[in-house]
Amino acid sequence: MSEPASDLSEIMRAANGGDAQAYRHALTRIAGWLRPIVRRGLAGAGRSIDDAEDIVQETLLSIHLKRQTWDAEKPIEPWLRAIARHKLIDHLRRKGVHDHLDIDVFSETLSAEAEQPTLAAFERDDLMACLAPRQKEIVSGVSIEGLSAREMGERLGMSEGAVRVALHRALKLLAEAYRRSEA
Repeated sequence: MSEPASDLSEIMRAANGGDAQAYRHALTRIAGWLRPIVRRGLAGAGRSIDDAEDIVQETLLSIHLKRQTWDAEKPIEPWLRAIARHKLIDHLRRKGVHDHLDIDVFSETLSAEAEQPTLAAFERDDLMACLAPRQKEIVSGVSIEGLSAREMGERLGMSEGAVRVALHRALKLLAEAYRRSEA
């Protein structure tokens, strides 16, 4: 049974105030509170709950390292859930998704999709010609190289927000150019 968040909040406040016994007690109670949440997350992702304890321990380590970032004026439950959620997502990404689908079930759909015309390389180059050099660089960096807006901003000396705006505008121009080429 999970502990009420208000009790956990009170214990964590004492722990963050320097009470070592309260801190040990907080970690024990938080671990018990997290286990069913993590198990439900794994089950919801269609995964075995065998790794639940590893995720709980990673979450506890993260809580330990970041415990001073919790705003003691707010309930602790959302903060704990967010950390557990991130650790669960990290775990699922590390393990990868190994869903098996029988390709015969999708054979008609796949063959229909294969018949759809694709955009040839020369057409892509023609479309990219409608963009300014910086827009081309942003589209290539984010869409092809897989850089984040922050990384692209650092490369170009722009803010992350400016990169996002420029990317959005460039993609809009590309979509308009593509629609014109199809007409």
